[in-house]
Amino acid sequence: MLNQPINNLRKKLGSRFIPLTLIFFAILLIATMFTSVRQKRVDYREGQVAAESIRANKTVENSAETQQKRQLAAEAVTPEYTYQSELAGTQHDRISQLIDLVQKTNSDSDKAYQTKVSQAKEGETIPQPTVEERVAAVKRNFESIDQDTVSFYQQLPEDFFRQVVQLNSQQLDQVENAALKLNDEQMSKRIRESDLEDYKQQAMDQISEFGLSDNQNQVIQYLLNDGIVVNDILNEKRTEDLREQAESSVQPVMIYQGEVIVREGSQIDANAFNKLKLLGLTSSGGSTFPLIAMILSTVLQGFVLWFYSRQFEVEFQRVRFILFYSTSMLFGVLVMKFLQIFQSTSNNNLALFFPAAFVPLLLTVFVNRRSGSLAAIFQTIFALFVYYDSIGTNMLTIILMTYLFSGVLAIMVKQKRVSDQAKQALLWIVVFPFIWAIILNIYQGLSFTNSTTWGTLICAVAGAFLSFLLGTGLQPYIELLVTDSGVITLNELSNPNHPLLKQLLEEAPGTYHHSMMVANLSANAVAEIGGRSLLTRVACYYHDIGKIRHANFFVENLPPGAENPHNFLLPEDSKQIIFGHVIEGAKILEEYKMPQMVIDICYQHHGTTLMKYFYVKAKERNSEITEEEFRYPGPKPQTREAGVVSIADSCEAAVRAMDHPSIDKISSFVHGLIEERISDGQLDDSGLTLKEIRIVEKSLVSSLSSTFHSRIKYPKMKSEAEKMKEEQERGER
Repeated sequence: MLNQPINNLRKKLGSRFIPLTLIFFAILLIATMFTSVRQKRVDYREGQVAAESIRANKTVENSAETQQKRQLAAEAVTPEYTYQSELAGTQHDRISQLIDLVQKTNSDSDKAYQTKVSQAKEGETIPQPTVEERVAAVKRNFESIDQDTVSFYQQLPEDFFRQVVQLNSQQLDQVENAALKLNDEQMSKRIRESDLEDYKQQAMDQISEFGLSDNQNQVIQYLLNDGIVVNDILNEKRTEDLREQAESSVQPVMIYQGEVIVREGSQIDANAFNKLKLLGLTSSGGSTFPLIAMILSTVLQGFVLWFYSRQFEVEFQRVRFILFYSTSMLFGVLVMKFLQIFQSTSNNNLALFFPAAFVPLLLTVFVNRRSGSLAAIFQTIFALFVYYDSIGTNMLTIILMTYLFSGVLAIMVKQKRVSDQAKQALLWIVVFPFIWAIILNIYQGLSFTNSTTWGTLICAVAGAFLSFLLGTGLQPYIELLVTDSGVITLNELSNPNHPLLKQLLEEAPGTYHHSMMVANLSANAVAEIGGRSLLTRVACYYHDIGKIRHANFFVENLPPGAENPHNFLLPEDSKQIIFGHVIEGAKILEEYKMPQMVIDICYQHHGTTLMKYFYVKAKERNSEITEEEFRYPGPKPQTREAGVVSIADSCEAAVRAMDHPSIDKISSFVHGLIEERISDGQLDDSGLTLKEIRIVEKSLVSSLSSTFHSRIKYPKMKSEAEKMKEEQERGER
């Protein structure tokens, strides 16, 4: 077993083992990926004649050309205008209302003047209303008009009001008719900001056709200048939306890996030079940023790994987790590096052969789901550096998405042997990632009639299936390295030729048979509740191995008719012998380096139950004896498997000793025993739920009934030889 060497190494290195493991892990990862993050650069200059055809070393977006095309598309968008036809009526009403207001004001002023004249005394002179008074009277009437109309009137200059109030009623009617006709004619057209002055000038040129006075023409000009307004307004928001749509509809201009940038013998012009610069082929120096990013990523993973390992309470568990995680991740990176070495433009799908689900699957099964999640994430991060500059940007994105998706789905698998859940594992590890590969091909717009598409899909499903095969085939051998209870180990321990089992059969045959029976009962019951059936069976084979030290002091090993040796011992002495088979058995198993769970079940299969028979006998002799003195040392069962074994062990022994066992008697006894164990608190630490306990009870009753049921006693038939002998004897008489 590997556990013992690891444990010895841990004792030697002490608390320094974890940081040393982390440093070792970081150094190996950096050494593995160092050559992957060095970008090959060649020195090219603008105006130089290319000595050979220069091809793109990766797939990147030509952002400058993309931006240029988007700008041209935005500029080609026709501006969106909103025609407000109602403005023509609004302006018409405002001009008409203003002229009517002036006429009314003039009329009121004239009437007031005539009234004052008629009421004046003889010889009194009444002055006529001045222009300023008439203008003021007009503006006082603005208070009863809506604010928008007032704003329109206030835009008219003061000179307009001085001139308009001097016109008589007939002149005002002429001004109104001419202004409204010209204004309505122009406002019926679509007037934009750029054409406004032209439309105003057209109206102004037609004023002379009406043959009015200069004062009237000036008033009309003022009215037209403010009455003709923009009615076809630019919709800036809609126009901007259209421009954004036009820009977004432009596909990015890509430079694809393998594309010829400059052909041999051609001059490197400005456009080609910009492409080379974008590809990083214009300088001979190497960029250190990828290397720095890789080192920081490794340091980050080491810190996350250390922080996560703190959840393990036992130092040895932390050491084992870090070592297992580091080794698994290093394996994954080495495989990536191997694929990257053979990666080229002609076979850029080779990276999809990587079994991305394998490492997360291992950590999920052997540690927990959270460690599997860490592996899936950091495995994808390391792939970014491994395939740096060796594959196109577009393909790199596909590979990273595939790795991440496969790794995350792998942690959905149940934490048990992959071979025991083959159908579900195939779905999580193979089928779903294959569907994702199809989706990615659809996303790229690849045609399914293209051989490249099918090559990508074949590589993807091959990598997923490789993960499944590795997880299924290597799991038993990995168990040998990371656990002491692997399938191969358990199969070896279940071999009847194992020295301990052979010794048990020879020295305590009754105990051997009892152990085999308990193993069958327990394994079946544990399988019903989803526990570790094989481990339970092996533990049952050895749970009573301590009885070989005093085999004849256990009733199942006594020959028929032999006197029970406990009849000659004090209850206290018998107690020590019975108790001893637990402690002695555990010591024997430890000497043979048995799996820890087998040793634990040996300790726990009696829990802290009361040895009733000898307790009662001791109580008869000494009333001061307490139950604690006759209870097994324990501890109580700490796992579901140990809890099932403790119940099955007692049931098998009791039913074997039962006279004429029937299904009802067996069922009643098993139920009563389980209820007694529950009330005594023996199953409190086992983790068994009430539902699982009922399933175990049903399984035990079924198995015990099929094994120990009473059989019908058929009458014995006399043989032919016996009949002939009787007839001969009667004849001789």
